[in-house]
Amino acid sequence: MTTEVLRYTAFSHDPEGGNPAGVVLDAAGLDEHAMLEIAAGLGYSETAFLTAPPEGFGAQEGRAFTVRYFSPKAEVPFCGHATVATAVALAERIGPGEILLATRAGTVPVSVTSEDGQLRATLTSVEPHTEEIGAADLAEALAALDWPEADLDPEIPPAIAYAGARHLVLGARTRARLADLAYDFARLEALMRRLDLTTVQLVHRAGPTEFHVRDPFPVGGVVEDPATGAAAAAFGAYARERGLVPADAVLTLHQGADMGRPGLLTVELRAGDPRVRVGGAGVRIP
Repeated sequence: MTTEVLRYTAFSHDPEGGNPAGVVLDAAGLDEHAMLEIAAGLGYSETAFLTAPPEGFGAQEGRAFTVRYFSPKAEVPFCGHATVATAVALAERIGPGEILLATRAGTVPVSVTSEDGQLRATLTSVEPHTEEIGAADLAEALAALDWPEADLDPEIPPAIAYAGARHLVLGARTRARLADLAYDFARLEALMRRLDLTTVQLVHRAGPTEFHVRDPFPVGGVVEDPATGAAAAAFGAYARERGLVPADAVLTLHQGADMGRPGLLTVELRAGDPRVRVGGAGVRIP
């Protein structure tokens, strides 16, 4: 059997920007080993694999799917950029509109729109939450990153945030601190596995609702993720809960520029709705 693996970038209109993801629209004949093998062979931070939706999954026929996400090293419960990439790939075939995805983290609705021939997907996260990180674990994270504690932004207190996957949020006091990323891969990976973290969300605030972010991803087998939708959703929930932004706000996250793959993520918070919406463009990689 030949499996067609599509390649899309998410959070950019430019195939050279954003975060590339693999997309397998028909993974019905693949087991976990085969999915992991395909993801490892492709080498992107994640590849999405679609199969039929669960029985009774309430959605329009032909617009609902089960999706699993694999990094080159392991399965992850949820991936934002691969969700955007998948939704754009589907929209090119079945048209823009509403798509419903059954993920290991829960049900994720995605809305795809077309403007001037360019597709944009917005996912709605599962219900998020945040939790504190212990002093010893924080010290280990900073040691692995080689960040002095003085480089942390006191207005962005360290915490673990979840909106489908767990991410450690650390605020960088300066843009220069964020740009200078050279960490101990094995040491950070060991800590992240112990805390069940998917990425570390490094954040520098550029304005009231504007942030620059980077995401080390050693547990996925890559040094850094160029644009991280799941972490963006988690950060949006964290920023609202900690009072960094209003309960009703639209945040702009810049990611990937330090890697030469600039991307733009839009994070929407709605008062009265705990879920977080993360949107961005997507395009096929030739």
